[in-house]
Amino acid sequence: MHRFQFFRAGGVDQVSLRDTDDLLALTELDQKLWVALAMPTRDIAVAKETLAALDSDGDGRIRAQDVIATVRWAAETFVLPGDLLSSTDHVSLAALKDPAVVAAAKRMLADLGKPSATSISTDDAAAINKAFAATVLNGDGIVIPASTDDPELRKLIEDAIACVGSVTDRSGKPGIDKAHADELFAAVDARAAWLAKDGDRGIAVLGAATAGAAAALAAVRAKIEDYFVRCRVVAYDDRGAAALASSEATLAAVGEHLLAADDAALAALPLAKLDKRGKLPLGDAINPAWAARIRAFATAAVTPLVGERETLSAPELATIAEKLAPYQAWLDARPTTKVDALDPAWVARLAAPELREKLDALIAADAALAGDYAQISAVTKAVLMQRDFGRVLRNFVNFSDFYSKQDGVFQAGTLYLDARALRLCVPVSDAGKHAALATASDACLVYCDCVRKDEKRQIVAALTNGDADNLFVGRNGVFYDRDGNDWDATISKIVANPISVRAAFWAPYKKLFKAVEDNIQKRAQAAEAASNAKVEATGKDVANADKEALADAETPPPPQPAAEPPKKIDLGTIAAIGVAIGGIGTLVGALLANLFGLGVWLPAGIIALMLMISGPSMLLAWLKLRRRNLGPMLDANGWAINGRARINVAFGAAMTELPRLPAGARRSLDDPFADRRTPWRRWVVLVAIIGLAGGWYLGKFDDYLPDSMTSLGVLGASAPAAKRAQKQLLEQQQKDKKK
Repeated sequence: MHRFQFFRAGGVDQVSLRDTDDLLALTELDQKLWVALAMPTRDIAVAKETLAALDSDGDGRIRAQDVIATVRWAAETFVLPGDLLSSTDHVSLAALKDPAVVAAAKRMLADLGKPSATSISTDDAAAINKAFAATVLNGDGIVIPASTDDPELRKLIEDAIACVGSVTDRSGKPGIDKAHADELFAAVDARAAWLAKDGDRGIAVLGAATAGAAAALAAVRAKIEDYFVRCRVVAYDDRGAAALASSEATLAAVGEHLLAADDAALAALPLAKLDKRGKLPLGDAINPAWAARIRAFATAAVTPLVGERETLSAPELATIAEKLAPYQAWLDARPTTKVDALDPAWVARLAAPELREKLDALIAADAALAGDYAQISAVTKAVLMQRDFGRVLRNFVNFSDFYSKQDGVFQAGTLYLDARALRLCVPVSDAGKHAALATASDACLVYCDCVRKDEKRQIVAALTNGDADNLFVGRNGVFYDRDGNDWDATISKIVANPISVRAAFWAPYKKLFKAVEDNIQKRAQAAEAASNAKVEATGKDVANADKEALADAETPPPPQPAAEPPKKIDLGTIAAIGVAIGGIGTLVGALLANLFGLGVWLPAGIIALMLMISGPSMLLAWLKLRRRNLGPMLDANGWAINGRARINVAFGAAMTELPRLPAGARRSLDDPFADRRTPWRRWVVLVAIIGLAGGWYLGKFDDYLPDSMTSLGVLGASAPAAKRAQKQLLEQQQKDKKK
């Protein structure tokens, strides 16, 4: 049984990964002791290629089992799997245990012109991958038009992409694989079989002109048959000529609007004047809306099949239809395929085995290189894991990177705001959804919309030091992402929570001062509004008075009522004000009396009074700061945090850096625009005088002063000391009586 070593950070025991033994034993470690059990592959500061190699099932999430599988792979690939913990960007060939991987690495180095190199780097692997992917055959079983020099085969691949779709080649270009080729040729076979029937005897009676004749017949057949039926009705009963022909009212309605050759109302009228003999004129006496189509029908079908005619009868129409029926039946049997847009001659060429065999051979040749790519992939995975796997472990199995004040893979960058640097920033995909869960972190969160050129993103930063007095929605800052790019950041939402016990101590007083300021401001605004309204009303009254004075200059003024005597001040109001002032004075006096009565314990009393005011706020802040937790912030991004990842006050101070002058910097305190200094000496003297006066009033100095200057000598029976002396005298008399 392996003996693990743990360290304490964030209120959680976390496993240390120091060497090969620790790494290999990770497969046996109880997952309840892992800090995280899953994380997404997006918004993570790890190379996408590494995350793709870790995400074995490609579901966009890395789970504990994916990490365990990689540890087992490392045991098979590396001599000392613990080397992965060092996080370097190259792998020594001597460190690789798998002979196939070593051979592939040597071949890759030889291709790069480094046959004597003893290690392979991530840059070397990237160069080989790029060169291999750019070749026409790269082992993915997908061919692109550039994969062949044969023009017919290239056209075949291009048509296949257009007809049945494509897949992306390893080079990033569209191509087709065996499945797409099979789908294409299945459609080609169906269409080629249908096209082959076009050459059967009796179908194409007019050769190449058969298609035009059939289309011309289909365009007018129903209308001509309608005409012949109407003619038979007229032959049956002469009254049908008037009933089935267009009435004057119908013609008048058609003529009420601007007519065109394709007018729908005009096309609905009979094809021609009804004739009981059943003869359809093919010349000028045709409904204008059908004239062009009838001429086309006469040229393409009537003349070639029954001879040139000036009129057409029903039997002749039947003859034409009968001769074109096989071709029409063949058209009706046409299958709908994905290659219908291709030229029939090209479809016939594709139906032959030659091009099909060439394409199959090309795809097979590409797929045959899959082994080479697998070896390249194995070497690439080795160098990627050598560089990144240790960092993944330090941000998944434990959070040692984060708690050693290095950037964790989940941190998005640093937000500079209000003279502070907020380092604990994580990306946000949905601010509303994120805030609903992240609030459980008990941290003060600042959500920001970040913009850089045409790009937009959202982040949330944890404010863990200082105060939030000067933060509000709409305030701007600058966000630097992991790559050092700067973004304009604007606060969009603030989730208020305690930042420190010190800030909580002053919170009640700040709220009181703010309430007083707000109340004064409201009263000032109300007074200003009333004053403005009064000025406006006075102006209107003056203007109206001038007008009335001109109109009523000769009119004697009406008798004025006797002036009311001025209202006297209500004695009850005076009494109420006096009682209120007296109550306040009594309260303040009692408070001062109790404080001064503490004697040398007066400072302790003042401190106790302040704690009574600030204590509840400080207690609540202390409780929340004990619960401040990184976990919900990451859970809201798709992580599965396995326990608490606390952010205590000391660590929070490191996550939010306050401004400090550089070492050795000099500072001049001579500010020509500084506010006028407060005369603190005057206030100290005033407080001292008030303290001495209060002590004298309470009789604290009577033992040290002449009788004429004591509080008893000056105030007599009104002095608090007189009351105490009388009380002591009564107590002494009672004691004497008992004796």
